[in-house]
Amino acid sequence: MGEKLTRSDIKKIEEEIRKRKFEIRPKALEDLKSARAQGDLSENFEYYAAKKFNRENNSRIEYLEKMIKNATIIDDDDTGGVSLNNIVEVKFVDEGVDEETWEMARYKIVTSIRGSSINNKISIESPLGKALIKKNKNDIVDVILDNGSSYKVKIINIIKNVDDDDTIKQF
Repeated sequence: MGEKLTRSDIKKIEEEIRKRKFEIRPKALEDLKSARAQGDLSENFEYYAAKKFNRENNSRIEYLEKMIKNATIIDDDDTGGVSLNNIVEVKFVDEGVDEETWEMARYKIVTSIRGSSINNKISIESPLGKALIKKNKNDIVDVILDNGSSYKVKIINIIKNVDDDDTIKQF
């Protein structure tokens, strides 16, 4: 079983593949041809740089095509509770302390290919993402980490189906 992707993810990946095949690849091949024509390849930095860029572009195309081929398509089902493309506002439970002082955070729930913890976009595959899916406002949820430890969050608000122009990860 491969990556869990939405139809929107597939569309974005296909757009990147098209761009890499029909815009970037022809330019990369032209740059490679031009650098090769400069003569002695043993000390030709431009040739090696062009060759490396072409190889990286082809590897990315191959990776994305395999990802689509092996993907499990999931829907942004809105059957209640937290689901894909929702923004979830949570408070980190600090037992023994007044709830008003609990730290608040806001996350968007996305597929792993669009996850970006720096931008508060958490994957449905992450411990927090797994814990929040299908939970409801005011639920207190146990988030179990890979090492077995855990923490709790309280769902304060759920903003439904925010499908902005998330980009897919570059590797």
